[in-house]
Amino acid sequence: MNLSVLILPGDGIGVEVTREAVKVLRHVAEAGGHKLSLNEGLLGGIAIHRTGTPFPEETRQLALGADATLLGAVGLPEFDNAPPEKRPERGLLGIRKALEVYANLRPVRSYKALIDSSPLKNELVDGTDMIIVRELTGGLYYGTPRGISGTGAEERAVNTMVYTRAEIERVAHMAFQLARKRRRKVTSVDKSNVLENSQLWRRVVTEVAAGYPDVMLDHVLVDNCAMQLVLSPKRFDVVLTENLFGDILSDEGAVLAGSIGMLPSASIGAKRPSGAWTGLYEPVHGSAPDIAGQNKANPLGAIGSVAAMFEYSFGLAEDARRIYGAIEEVLNSGRVTADLKPAGKPAQTSEVGDAVCAALSARAVSA
Repeated sequence: MNLSVLILPGDGIGVEVTREAVKVLRHVAEAGGHKLSLNEGLLGGIAIHRTGTPFPEETRQLALGADATLLGAVGLPEFDNAPPEKRPERGLLGIRKALEVYANLRPVRSYKALIDSSPLKNELVDGTDMIIVRELTGGLYYGTPRGISGTGAEERAVNTMVYTRAEIERVAHMAFQLARKRRRKVTSVDKSNVLENSQLWRRVVTEVAAGYPDVMLDHVLVDNCAMQLVLSPKRFDVVLTENLFGDILSDEGAVLAGSIGMLPSASIGAKRPSGAWTGLYEPVHGSAPDIAGQNKANPLGAIGSVAAMFEYSFGLAEDARRIYGAIEEVLNSGRVTADLKPAGKPAQTSEVGDAVCAALSARAVSA
């Protein structure tokens, strides 16, 4: 296959973890006989520094022309008090809108080697395996009116949560289709006891569920879901929720995996004529500027995002399985970064990337 990928290292540790993810991407593409074409662009704080905007037009064009986009992380403390249009995060919202990706898939899986790294009791987290499906184009992050107005005691801020039936339907279909390939259970999360927006969400999801009689549906209020993720994470298979709730719950889910550095994500849009999904791939973690440049960040979430890219945008499920298998081998070997609490000396970011590539090579020889 011809694989065209846009690389957006972003800010902070994004540069370091993306470097290792690209190392794995090149390794797998070469082993599979694929022709790989890579371009690199600017997004986030680095883009503001160099172009004055978090999402330059050049980056937009590169993203629209690529088969898939790999993103490191965005965000720098120096922009914390900047106006919204000059914050690095606005670049992330911009590229999601440009690519029309509407569903963020965040797999949360417990690995045997990391059971002790989770703050939860081993028996609670062992066996956890879920995907959180977060709607990406609606809700408070995009709704209007929005903004801050007035002065003094009259100063006020407004954000608007808006969803259309069509937006809810398409992300619900995504969740049910994923569930059919897993344990056939969807848990839809809302706040329908107080929000009209959530009342529409629950009603539409229930209607979509009628087309999937082989998949079980249950509804959970968001506050209860946050509690159940800690008390009984194994009860979940596919968790479907709107934008804001999904943002919060998926980061809570990172605790189950032992470290937020472990979680990949895939933001999926429309299918192309080839049948592949438009995709933006990124680890869940932030830019962590406090450890940037120290070669100590965990690259496994970024590497797992490459596996998701092979699965969803390229339709190469076997290559994705090979990457996940190599990640598990590295975890079992104990050659991991400090956030995963290794028994011996922590590995550096680059060493973990090298170890994943070595595991891939070993698996290819044994096969």
